[in-house]
Formats: sequence, C-alpha cells, structure tokens
Amino acid sequence: MKKSKVIIDKEFVLADIDSRIYGSFIEHLGRAVYGGIYQPDSPMADEQGMRKDVLALVRGLQVPVVRYPGGNFVSGYCWEDGVGDREKRPSRIDPAWGTIETNRFGLNEFADWAKKADTEVMMAVNLGTRGVEDARNIVEYCNVPGGTYYSDMRKNHGYSRPHDIKLWCLGNEMDGPWQMGHKTAAEYGRIAAEAGRIMKMTDPTIELVACGSSNYEMDTFGYWEDTVLEACYDEVDYLSMHQYFDNKDDNARDFLASTVVLDQFISSVVAVCDAVRARKKREKRINLSLDEWNVWYHSNEQDKEIERWSKAPHQLEDVYNFEDALLVAGILITILRHADRVKVACLAQLVNVIAPIMTSDTGAWKQTIYYPFELVSRYGRGKVLHTLVQSPTYESCHGDAPFLECVVTMDEEAGTLTLFAVNKSLDEDMELSCCLGQFGDYRVKRHVVLSHGDVKAENTEEKPDTVVPAENGKSAVADGVLTAVLPEKSFHVIMLGK
Repeated sequence: MKKSKVIIDKEFVLADIDSRIYGSFIEHLGRAVYGGIYQPDSPMADEQGMRKDVLALVRGLQVPVVRYPGGNFVSGYCWEDGVGDREKRPSRIDPAWGTIETNRFGLNEFADWAKKADTEVMMAVNLGTRGVEDARNIVEYCNVPGGTYYSDMRKNHGYSRPHDIKLWCLGNEMDGPWQMGHKTAAEYGRIAAEAGRIMKMTDPTIELVACGSSNYEMDTFGYWEDTVLEACYDEVDYLSMHQYFDNKDDNARDFLASTVVLDQFISSVVAVCDAVRARKKREKRINLSLDEWNVWYHSNEQDKEIERWSKAPHQLEDVYNFEDALLVAGILITILRHADRVKVACLAQLVNVIAPIMTSDTGAWKQTIYYPFELVSRYGRGKVLHTLVQSPTYESCHGDAPFLECVVTMDEEAGTLTLFAVNKSLDEDMELSCCLGQFGDYRVKRHVVLSHGDVKAENTEEKPDTVVPAENGKSAVADGVLTAVLPEKSFHVIMLGK
C-alpha cells in the first residue's frame, strides 16, 4: 500500500475562501438555456417557464455566481434583442456556434432565474462586435435606479428595481482567432481599459474581469497577459483564465495528471500579474477568475453532425464518466490550493452543455461530475490551510505527478476541519496520515467516498445512480493523528470536529 503524509498547522492559513470559486456558467449554446434552465412547455416548468427540477439541482450545488450569456456567444450578442416584449424580439444567427438564437430568453429572465437559483449574476459584455458605449449602456440598464434612458427602459420592461449586478466580464477569449471581433493584446487592452473606466463611472461599485489567455497552450500566453494588464491594470480587478481538459488518448494516468498543468498555469499567470504590479509600482493586486474550466471532449464527434442554423440543438452534451469526476475533484482541490489568488471560478457549464446536470423532456439527473462539485462547494468553506503533501509520484506526459491530491479547509464558524483528497492510483490503495496538532481533540464526523471499479462508468437517465458518493470511508483519529485508507481511484471528503 502506498503511503502519504499531510502536514497542517492551524496558524498557517493560506487564505479566506471566496465562495465565488464555486461559480458556474450558462451560455446561449445548445440546450443550456432552451430545454435546460428554461422550457415553458415542460410539465416541470414554473409560471415563468423555468424548470423547477433543474432549479432544485442547481440549488443543491450551492453555486454563488453564474456567468452569462457567454462565452463565444457574447462576442456577437446585442443584449437589447433579449429584453422587452417577447413577441417583438428578433431571431438572430449566432455565427459562434452556427445556430439561431430566438431571444425568447434574455437578461431580465436570467436575473429572475438567478434569484430562484439562490445565485448572483456574473455578466459578460460584448467587446467583440460592439464596444465602449454598449458596455456603458448595459450597466446603466442593469444598475442605475431610474431617471435615465436605459434605466427607465428597464422599468418599462417591468423591472422597477435595478438588478445591481456587481461582477462583469470585459468580453470573452479575445485572444482567440475563433472569437468574433478577435483582437491583438494591445487592441484588447485599450478597449478593456476604456470600457472598464466608463462602466465604473456609471457604477463605481462593480468589479471587472479582463480577458486573460483562453488556455495555457496559446502561442500568445504570457505576452497577452503582460500587454493587456499594462493597458488596463488600474481599471480591472481580475484577470480571467480558461482551461479545458480531455482524455482523447484514453490514458487515465496522464488524464488525472492534468492538475499539474492547471497548477503551472495559475502560478504563471500570478507571476505575470505581479510583474506588472511591480513595474507599475501599484498597491492593488490583480486576482484571478478561472471562469471557464471543465472536461470537454466526449461530444466532439457528434457535434460535427449538427445541422447549421438549427435552434437549441443537442450540442456539447458530454456524457461524463468516473475518471472525469476524479479529475474534477482534483481541479477543485487545485483551485483551493491557490485560493489566495483565485477568487472566482466557473465550472463550464451548468446544464446540458458540458454540464453536471442533464435534462430530457421527462426529467433531470446528476452526471458523475456533479458529486465532487457538490461536496467541495458544500464543505469547502471558511479558510484554506497551507497543506503540505508528501506523496509518491508517477511519470506522466505532464511531468511528475503526485498520486495524492489533497487540501485541508477550516471552518471556524462551524467548528470543522475538512480534508479533501484524491488517490489517483488506478491499482493501489493509499494510507494517508495527518498530525492534527491544534486539532488533536477533533474526531472524524463524516467520511464520504466517491469510487467505482470502472473509470468509464457513467450516470444516465436510465441509470442515474451508477456513480454516487457513499459514507463508507475508513478513517480514525488516535493520539492526535488522523489515519485514513484511500482505495485506488477514489475521492474523499473527511470532516472532523469535536
């Protein structure tokens, strides 16, 4: 049996956990909106057409913020098309995804849905085909109480109170040649600075996210971040990161080692942010918004068959398996280990489109990745402790990777200490030990395990409970030391308290 050791100290606090790291994402793409969160002809819909079964599952994830309406979609979006009288809203082509957008659902409906889902809106503005003036106008529409053109327009649309949206994205993936209105780093930095400045003039209470690199492999990575922040450092609060992972080579060991890439990506972006800060001699520190992350590859081939200019097709509908759930758990642990700088993160996406929740006309169910997200979101609150992990490693295509992914959080209000751990070994159990120090009088209260013998096991509508967590973990505290057995390929949540 492999052996690992975790070292913590109550006084060695890395950071307070910003709950927004458990955010998610809804884009006007595929069936995320139509047939996902909104389906007025469904027997599961409420009086506004929102699916109640989906709302219940979203609330179960305790998602504090949801990014909207894109994504690639937003770079060609006119938000005015989706407000006001539904019967007068135009249908438009969406070149980003090759579909037709009916605009039956828009900004105000999403604000209503967010309230029902117990979440906040993270709004993205179009800096692709539009620009500074439109960015100002949408902030006025959403956040100004009244007495102006766009705030009164909102009132005429039936919303007397402002939506008071606090977190805004300055475009989406503007470094990507696939993006409508793609820009160079200098071009984007300039428009982000000017849009951000006038948006904060309209509402000084908002926070802004500038576009960073679309992924770690971009040719412009590093240069992009440096150039953009040189232009807009004083106007923005966060720099975005996007990263998706795949197992196209069907190599589970390499796939689970992908957390090494994410760790390097985050550390590298932090380094660039701090370099610009030092060069500019600023007190303000730019933090990170990992506002698109997930596993994405299962649906690539079937998406090639989608008819162009169709409406809400079955698009990007990855069916996730158990190894995907293990990687998602590892990603969440990695995010927590960088909680001093990652303050926002969005699982992309939330419903149907590369999502933890799937729907049909007859119901909704939880994919395998739902469970690690739910468990970490629910119990990973409070503070992150500096977690020193001593683990055996293995060779992967990403370099040496630890068999154990682990982080410890402390919730002083609840009086709990929670250890999250993934044993990535495919064929060997692991013994974990942790000297609890100042928590020596704590005992194991719960030990939840997510495991399955087959890494390819999936949850489907017919068999939704193939991969589910169980409270059958083997752990105990003796003489102030926590000892646990982590079976091969498994995710663990060990909660301790008095």
